[in-house]
Amino acid sequence: MGIYDRDYSRDSEPGFQLSAPTTATMQLMVVTGLVYLAQMAFPFVNENFSLKADWFLRPWTCYQLLTYGFLHSPNDVAHILINMLVLFMFGREVEARYGKREFLLFYLVGVIAAGTVWSLSEYAAGMSSPELAQMGVALRTPTAVGASGALAALVVLFAFNWPHRQVLLFFIIPMPMWVAAALGILFDVKGAIDRSGNIAFACHLGGALYGLMYYKFGWRLSQYWPSKFAMPKIPGTGPKLRVHDPEEDAEEDSLSQQVDRILEKIQREGQDSLTWKERRTLEKASKQYQEKRK
Repeated sequence: MGIYDRDYSRDSEPGFQLSAPTTATMQLMVVTGLVYLAQMAFPFVNENFSLKADWFLRPWTCYQLLTYGFLHSPNDVAHILINMLVLFMFGREVEARYGKREFLLFYLVGVIAAGTVWSLSEYAAGMSSPELAQMGVALRTPTAVGASGALAALVVLFAFNWPHRQVLLFFIIPMPMWVAAALGILFDVKGAIDRSGNIAFACHLGGALYGLMYYKFGWRLSQYWPSKFAMPKIPGTGPKLRVHDPEEDAEEDSLSQQVDRILEKIQREGQDSLTWKERRTLEKASKQYQEKRK
């Protein structure tokens, strides 16, 4: 593949264009929005794909550990709006630092980790509480929906990477990111102890713990992902079919191969992993492309 055939090296065509999102952050937002519409239209979606606290008693429903993270309360539109706002605010920079594939895996594993912690805590509480045990007998098993657990992991990871970034708590009170994250965790701890309201505080804490461990232990989930197994793509995000010039010189081919390797590294490890030489190679490729376009 020549360097001039890549998505980033093509000029935008004039006129209005409607294209599918290319970042994992925006793709997650789109998928979550579509799932929410499906919830509104088909009630069985919420019933079958929300996370039941006792899912492990029916192992064939383990898929709920992932699907619940794309569902939100059909009766409270603020639930999905706030969660998607948080994803938009913090997801873009984390994705830019860690790479698209790594960010997507981090988010999905965060959904699973948070759901696991919540379901185990709810089941343990039910075993020790007569009131909750009676709810289970009455087939009113606690259920969870929402991306909040994965977003708690995202906020914690963001806070570790940019601890002194100024944010607005409740969009009003300015404070460093690490302070805002700490206050959020304290709020979740209090809620989990009091078991007040209709919020899965244990899910938030599970996600926050996962985000902490991910950063402290330097996990890179993409290294465990098969290199030949590509992540699913939304139709319309891939490169367009082009006719290649068979007489490209050897120097261009060599530079193209170098750029391919660098782009794969960015997707695996993020932009901060590039060496000075690799950054110079990208600059050279960009300059060569600009000269050819003149």
